[in-house]
Amino acid sequence: MGVARIQTLGRLAGSCLQVHPSLKHRPVSTIARLSQETALSLPTVTAALGRWRAGLVVELTGRRRNRVFCYPRYLEILAEGTGV
Repeated sequence: MGVARIQTLGRLAGSCLQVHPSLKHRPVSTIARLSQETALSLPTVTAALGRWRAGLVVELTGRRRNRVFCYPRYLEILAEGTGV
């Protein structure tokens, strides 16, 4: 998801623009870790991830607490040409 596309997300765009680089730095992460890295509140990070759940981010654990999220497209890009 490019910056221009993130900017179309409305009032959450600013928060999403802060979370996105953290997801690129650590494509498998938790809400707590993203909150710590971005200095955003847990509810703000949760809202940003919720906005992306339709495609950019995938929740891996299936739990309500201590969830782990993945940025699969970015992992695919990193793995290109590696044979993984």
